Amino acid sequence: MTSLLLIALSWLGAEPASQPVTEKPEVVVYTALDRIFSEPILQEFEKQTGIKVLAVYDTESTKTIGLTNKIRAEKERPRCDVFWNNEIVNTVRLKEEGLLQPCRPPNAEYYPAEFRDADGFWYGFAARARVLIVNTKLVAEGEEPKSIFDLTDPKWKGKVGIAKPMLGTTASQVACLFAALDEQRAVRWLDDLKANDIRILGGNKLCAEAVGQGILSCALTDTDDALIEIESGSPVRIVYLDTGPDQIGTLFIPNTLAVIKNCPHPRAAEQMINYLLSAEVEARLAAGPSAQIPLRRDFTGACKVKTPNEVSAMKVDFSRAAACFEQSARYIEERFLK
Repeated sequence: MTSLLLIALSWLGAEPASQPVTEKPEVVVYTALDRIFSEPILQEFEKQTGIKVLAVYDTESTKTIGLTNKIRAEKERPRCDVFWNNEIVNTVRLKEEGLLQPCRPPNAEYYPAEFRDADGFWYGFAARARVLIVNTKLVAEGEEPKSIFDLTDPKWKGKVGIAKPMLGTTASQVACLFAALDEQRAVRWLDDLKANDIRILGGNKLCAEAVGQGILSCALTDTDDALIEIESGSPVRIVYLDTGPDQIGTLFIPNTLAVIKNCPHPRAAEQMINYLLSAEVEARLAAGPSAQIPLRRDFTGACKVKTPNEVSAMKVDFSRAAACFEQSARYIEERFLK
């Protein structure tokens, strides 16, 4: 009967009503967290929800900045739904530029207020700490620097490394210092590091490896890269800096999640963010090789590295740090790297 009706309609020059097309839902995520760590999480989300995940990963050499600039370039016609950043300052900058839109995932309520935007534009989870990795064969127990300010001591001249502070968590750390300290003190610290012949490398992983190989005595890096060196058998240990009562504290930098303004798949984006903020994902990232530090208040599992509950954490206004980013980056480019 249906075939005869279609034939009759064609004889009369009429077009049959179009049939509804059911498309498989999808979500586009840009992620700066290393692919080896983020991809299995995204694959599990796809498996559990049936939502096809189209992922774009960043590279070690352009961490965060590459994807942030890609989002800016696409602002007139966004392609990204979810930005999974491996730090926070550039995410806040995107909010200030009007490139994010708010969402209210139910799992967000389990996170401390300091790690989520009050207006729902971004959410922090799975943090890393900025630490010092120290070669145990070159630096005796108890003789290592205890503060970032100790790195300017002449005894460490030419022996300390730092990732190029224009990218990733190193750039975020500098912006946070500009926000937490007065500008003059932050600039003086950087000037003193430069005068002390600090070694500038291409990334945090390279810093950790240089210390593990004995090329450097110590270096600023993230807990995930330091832990990889420890678990590979390198003669290194982690030092949490500035944890004394009169010191500024260890900086903890969360991964952040945000929905891009006018993105193609906003519902799937919020569903993904809610999944990534789940206890299941926090536990998986904490137990995995990257040893991300869980921030959920209800987390009760084990963590391979110290958390803000165990060491004094640096108090940071991340909105102010984002506002200081251009200023700190300009100083780095015009003076520190010259």
